[in-house]
Amino acid sequence: MRPFLYVIFVLSVLSLASAAEKPNFLFILCDDLGTGDVKCLNPEGKIATPNMDRIAREGMTFTDAHTPSSVCSPTRYGTLTGRYNWRTKLQNGVLGGLSPRLIEQGRMTVASMLKAQGYHTAAIGKWHLGMDWIIKPGQTVAELNIESREQAWSVDFTRPHTNGPLSVGFDSYFGIAASLDMVPYVFIKDDRVTVQPTEDRELEMVQGEPKKFTRKGPAAPGFTGYEVLPTFIDKTVAYLDEKAADAKSGKPFFIYLPLTAPHTPILPNPEWRGKSGLNQYGDFVMETDANIGRVLKALDHNGLAENTVIILTSDNGCSPSADYPALLAKGHNPSGKYRGHKADVYEGGHRVPFLVRWPAKVKAGQTTKQLTCLIDFTATAAEIVGATLPENAAEDSFSFLSTLLGQPAKGPQRESLISHSIGGYFAIREGPWKLALCPGSGGWSEPRPGKEPAGSPPVQLFNLDDDLSETKNLQAEHPEIVAKLAKQLETLVANGRSTPGANQANAVPIDLWKKKAAAPKAKGKGKKAAVK
Repeated sequence: MRPFLYVIFVLSVLSLASAAEKPNFLFILCDDLGTGDVKCLNPEGKIATPNMDRIAREGMTFTDAHTPSSVCSPTRYGTLTGRYNWRTKLQNGVLGGLSPRLIEQGRMTVASMLKAQGYHTAAIGKWHLGMDWIIKPGQTVAELNIESREQAWSVDFTRPHTNGPLSVGFDSYFGIAASLDMVPYVFIKDDRVTVQPTEDRELEMVQGEPKKFTRKGPAAPGFTGYEVLPTFIDKTVAYLDEKAADAKSGKPFFIYLPLTAPHTPILPNPEWRGKSGLNQYGDFVMETDANIGRVLKALDHNGLAENTVIILTSDNGCSPSADYPALLAKGHNPSGKYRGHKADVYEGGHRVPFLVRWPAKVKAGQTTKQLTCLIDFTATAAEIVGATLPENAAEDSFSFLSTLLGQPAKGPQRESLISHSIGGYFAIREGPWKLALCPGSGGWSEPRPGKEPAGSPPVQLFNLDDDLSETKNLQAEHPEIVAKLAKQLETLVANGRSTPGANQANAVPIDLWKKKAAAPKAKGKGKKAAVK
């Protein structure tokens, strides 16, 4: 072989070897799964989750992991962008199924970053970050909240949308627009619906409870809600079968798999009803776990498990729709030992399961107390693949790769965390200290915004080392810590980033110190559904 041809051959082989070493990524985002619902995290829990437990057993469990927000859309924004959600124009609540795109034009996402590194990128599941539908003449949709009944038919579904998942770095998409209790009730492939939603109806909210329904609006014929979870898993398994050969020959993949379960509507399929011995929610968690097991089996079958990074987590804490009183009566607490639940600034609102498996690099059976947030996925993935993050991207993302590998950190690590409730209330955590800038939950649990007892202090300070259940407000005993954390929060907000780097401008003015706000709407009865 001629010398220059030999050099080219060697370089090409090295390039292929380097590409082949890049792991695949599978990010599984459950919907409203409480940290107390996963057996390995809550041994006293009453729900069997053998497949989630397997991920923990074969990988690393993060016991101090959090979402940036205690509700859906904001957490999804942070997960994909590596940036706190409250830096956007969405300051409280969530988007609807017809809302326009939230992720800013030109903003890097973990998908676009990995795509630039040679990855094939796929999103399969619940989007809930907005997409630009074609609006009928004279009609409107809600930009930053859930569409009204009057707006439900404002979209021309015969035409493709723009600025959806394909516009932020995904090569392919299959899923639904938002939560499964929001219109439209139809599957979407890439940039258009798979079947025209010609019917005007709602779905069951909880299996077997005929008086509870989701929002009424456009639905595809035959769409019931029961088929959504298994369909997403079918699509994921098919994707793994299709991409296995490419992945093993130097074309890795990234699958973002945001599930709709166990969020409302709580619709376990017939074979799962009664399995938990608790209620429909417990059954639905078990069905969710079994479907995760189908994905693990597909990885094994295709020889992909060894070099695939799996992250299993949730977008916030469990919803009160799970029926806490019924579950507690049978000895199960979806929030585990933490106070509050979905929507709250308390730990139960944003502390979530976070399990990572990567057999090629991460030793099995490990547990870490490293403070971690879902927004850290972007920086971690970038460090794994050797990508350099630009100054105007992933401003709040810290890599936890050194934690996974048990090695000294090469860069800054997360030392603080800013949490955000559905009502737009803030909390900041550093070390054991957590300061909440509100007198109550900031969300749906008691005391709710505007309903706190007379004379309640305007802020709450907790020492989580001594009081993980957040029962003792120490703000009066430690005014110096209150002042320090409040100042730090103001600085991190004003800087436009929490990682080292040049300051960035805020997207919108942010009110950190709300004195009073109307209580967020709780789950209604009959045909009026809750803000999710």
